Amino acid sequence: MNFKTILTTLILFLPPLAPAFAQQETDSLRRAFGKESVPSSIGTGTPEADTLETGNPGVKVILFSNHTWRYIKDPKLVSDSKVFSENWDSKTTNPYRDATLPESVTLWIVDTLDSYCCPNQTTPSSKFGYRHGRAHTGIDLPYPKGTPVYAAFDGKVRLSDYVGGYGNLIILRHDNGLETFYGHLSESKVQPGDWVHAGDVIGLGGSTGRSSGPHLHFETRYKGHAFDPSWLIDFQTGALRHRLFRLKSSYFNPHSRYVQTEEDEDEINSADEKDRIEAEEKAKKEAAAREAAALAAIKYHTVRKGDTLSGIAVKYHTSVRTLCRLNGIKETKTLQIGQKIRVK
Repeated sequence: MNFKTILTTLILFLPPLAPAFAQQETDSLRRAFGKESVPSSIGTGTPEADTLETGNPGVKVILFSNHTWRYIKDPKLVSDSKVFSENWDSKTTNPYRDATLPESVTLWIVDTLDSYCCPNQTTPSSKFGYRHGRAHTGIDLPYPKGTPVYAAFDGKVRLSDYVGGYGNLIILRHDNGLETFYGHLSESKVQPGDWVHAGDVIGLGGSTGRSSGPHLHFETRYKGHAFDPSWLIDFQTGALRHRLFRLKSSYFNPHSRYVQTEEDEDEINSADEKDRIEAEEKAKKEAAAREAAALAAIKYHTVRKGDTLSGIAVKYHTSVRTLCRLNGIKETKTLQIGQKIRVK
């Protein structure tokens, strides 16, 4: 039984996965799913051997040639979500037309299969809030011209264009409804409609638009309303502050200071426990897959008349010493016709 057959059998008996994105090998996705426009900045270079189905129609398994595997979410299915069609405009920064905000909304920023990449681990040079009497709707991160700019989360490019004070601007919309802005770029590497993943290179740092020098202007918005990106990301450490984030309408005021309530903490702690359980289940699945790979790699030779250890070693490109170690026998062992000799 080969590795693919064993892994497929294991997957059939595993519970269906939650509908979430997975960090994936970009080149493999392009080949596996065809026409998706995906930058190739994070692939490992390991070619995939096959694509397997799971209990969830939107989640598949990419099986790589080195007997490793990974869950991925089919971008075609995700991009059909109304999140990526309603209020969608590739020419304007805010297509929401003064959308009414709920008093409170809880957003999954990442889950057990999602990915995240810090736009730039550094000390912000200008914070969110008021600056020179004007609202500064994002933060500025020191960014030398020509330095690769990375997508913070998985998402779809809504806008990639030159926009007034932003200069060259890219806006990504994510499946939770959030949008991230990347401004003052010297060059864009993506086009509207492209699907990107956290860590993909989407552009190059620059100083276009209203800018006093090379830096990245980074914004986080929900339904067109900007809030402080530092509530989500600790830019000095590069860490994501929250997997689950409760956003309240009052936080969109530039003077607002975000404070987690006891109710927020309870919900996040509950999510952490769920995440811990799912991580344990994932670890068990991965251990089972490794065991399956090891079993699939074992190979035996059935002894025939005239066979010798040296002859078998030559046939399977190994050594007599290795055969003896694998089978717990001595080099002087007399082989019996029909005997099974492990050769790998």
